[in-house]
Amino acid sequence: MLLKILIALVFTAMVASLAAGAGFLIRDQGNSRRLLISLKFRVSLASTLLALLFYGFYIGKLGG
Repeated sequence: MLLKILIALVFTAMVASLAAGAGFLIRDQGNSRRLLISLKFRVSLASTLLALLFYGFYIGKLGG
């Protein structure tokens, strides 16, 4: 159960980071380091999400 909650939290954080990055892009016209930081954070969240998914399938908590 904890694994599914972690996956949901990481996915929600990815969506929030995507929205923040879009806001930075519109507000700063792409000339900001905030956009780059948001992208780096989103990439790290995506890799964390993939690792959690692989782990969940490996131990059998997510597969059918």
